[in-house]
Amino acid sequence: MSNETQGAPQPSTLLDRSDVRVKHATGIGGAVAAFVERVRSGDLGSLPVGGNHEAARRAGINVSAIYTSAFVLCASLAALGGVLTAARLASASTQAGTGDVNLNAIAATVIGGTSLFGGRGSAYSAVLGIIVIQSIASGLTLLNLSSSLRFMITGAVLAIAVIVGSLARQSRISHGRA
Repeated sequence: MSNETQGAPQPSTLLDRSDVRVKHATGIGGAVAAFVERVRSGDLGSLPVGGNHEAARRAGINVSAIYTSAFVLCASLAALGGVLTAARLASASTQAGTGDVNLNAIAATVIGGTSLFGGRGSAYSAVLGIIVIQSIASGLTLLNLSSSLRFMITGAVLAIAVIVGSLARQSRISHGRA
């Protein structure tokens, strides 16, 4: 019997589907990059609001609109991530996203150079932090370490990144570049 009668997809159909996925991913990635660039250039005022919301308000930036748009964007992207995770796993669970997800997210942004004290950071440095923290996590997994040791090592790397960031901030303040 042929593949068509058994219902198996033809190779050209698989390639067409992957081509569509690549186009969708490229389009979504381009839209997110354009938005991040717009935010980064200050058109939306998110960086001034994060640094000092009172100064941003006095400069004429609508602080409540920036907060609202930031929370809506974060919630929308979190929902999209949840839908993609459920689609990938073909199931949904309340336990999905627990464990070290929050620790890895915070560690990745701090390792990337985003200041916990506000006012510093970029999307590109966060991506660099994601690459570093994922490399650490993959290496620890390949070493077959227990999850408690992985948590401790990731926490130690995060603590070192926070200490280095704090020392750099103190240095900038003492030299008048804060």
